[in-house]
Amino acid sequence: HVQLVESGGGSVQVGGSLRLSCEASGLTDSHNCMGWFRQAPGKEREGVAAIGRIGDTTYADSVKGRFTISKDNAKNTLYLQMSSLKPEDTAMYYCATAIWVSPTRRLRATDYDYWGQGTQVTVS
Repeated sequence: HVQLVESGGGSVQVGGSLRLSCEASGLTDSHNCMGWFRQAPGKEREGVAAIGRIGDTTYADSVKGRFTISKDNAKNTLYLQMSSLKPEDTAMYYCATAIWVSPTRRLRATDYDYWGQGTQVTVS
């Protein structure tokens, strides 16, 4: 049974930084990809960043150079380091994982099987 629990959200000023964490349990070697997504009120869920089994990363254009995704396999934890935050980064942030996601589709929410409950990030 896969469980994902996000933490680290909060309120931050424009230009500030936050680090989100996602503790995972129940994953197997079959899960080849983990990702961070976000959803603002009235908007569709969008992919922010993803990381493959070998550590290869994918970023949305809107966060390139500002966000960094990483994982600690020993701790079964996924991270999202966010810096130079903007008001448009305000959203609920979710982590997700999948048995298989094509490298070209890693920012597509519909390709992920398991989701956490989300953590709110507010930038003002």
